[in-house]
Amino acid sequence: MNHGGMAVALVGATASGKSALAHEVALQSRGDIQILAVDAMTVYRGMDLGTAKPTLEQRGEVAYHLLDLVDANSEFTVAQFQHAARAAVAEVWDEGGAVLYVGGTGLYGRAVLDNFDIPGQFPEVRSALEARLPDDLAALYEELGQLDPLGASRMESTNARRVVRALEVCLGSGRPFSSFGAGLRSYGPVRVVQVGLRRDFETLDVQIEERFRSWIDQGLVDEVATLAALPGGLSRTARQAVGYRELLRYVEEDAPLEQCISDAIVQSRRLARRQRSWFQRDPRIEWFDEASAAGLRIREVLNSPDGFVRD
Repeated sequence: MNHGGMAVALVGATASGKSALAHEVALQSRGDIQILAVDAMTVYRGMDLGTAKPTLEQRGEVAYHLLDLVDANSEFTVAQFQHAARAAVAEVWDEGGAVLYVGGTGLYGRAVLDNFDIPGQFPEVRSALEARLPDDLAALYEELGQLDPLGASRMESTNARRVVRALEVCLGSGRPFSSFGAGLRSYGPVRVVQVGLRRDFETLDVQIEERFRSWIDQGLVDEVATLAALPGGLSRTARQAVGYRELLRYVEEDAPLEQCISDAIVQSRRLARRQRSWFQRDPRIEWFDEASAAGLRIREVLNSPDGFVRD
């Protein structure tokens, strides 16, 4: 059934033009559409250039949510993001607005758009399990098979990270890991219409390099150095951001700058391919090659019954 207000999602690979299109659509709506950034890295304060975060001028033109939620030396989980997103959606709907989700972080998108039931974190349990790695991985997988046969069947016995996480949830929550959902490879009914903006990789590769080198010219190296100087440095999650991770080698290890830039461009191109692969597995996404067509579809959705979130 329909629930709440209007929402639509715009997805696609990095540098595909999602942000520019979303801003244009929201700007033309004269405040009726507000943007929710679905990105694992724009939640961090100070990570601005290398995440393609909207400028202060753009934020003055259009209402943006889910930006700058925590300092970059803090951890931020998908469960925390989901909670923040729910609060932001309620705020937009209370104001009578429509939500435009925009982003390329697939897991965060699925958590919000499909309203995942996300298990909690149990650090003490996880630490005890990790202490048994790598020598006891086979035994850990066997224990998972006893506690959650279905969950164990959905993963490789050699995938230590997933085995430990599943066992952590089983032991910490008292529920089978598989009871929290059918998994990322399962796609239910359309809850929120998703519009995909697609670019060929040849075009993306050029745009990725041009964009990254423009960020360097605008001061990305100084931005990374400032973040690295935070108490404790960047958090484990934040320092994995493509572009930042490579430039940190220059800032912290005195690696050659041009090599770090080249590596960042290569990794950004690989990220684009991983994102495309992730989104193309979802049969519910409606793909468009032209930004104008994608923008038209977004407007159509938000002006039709398809725009209502369905639960």
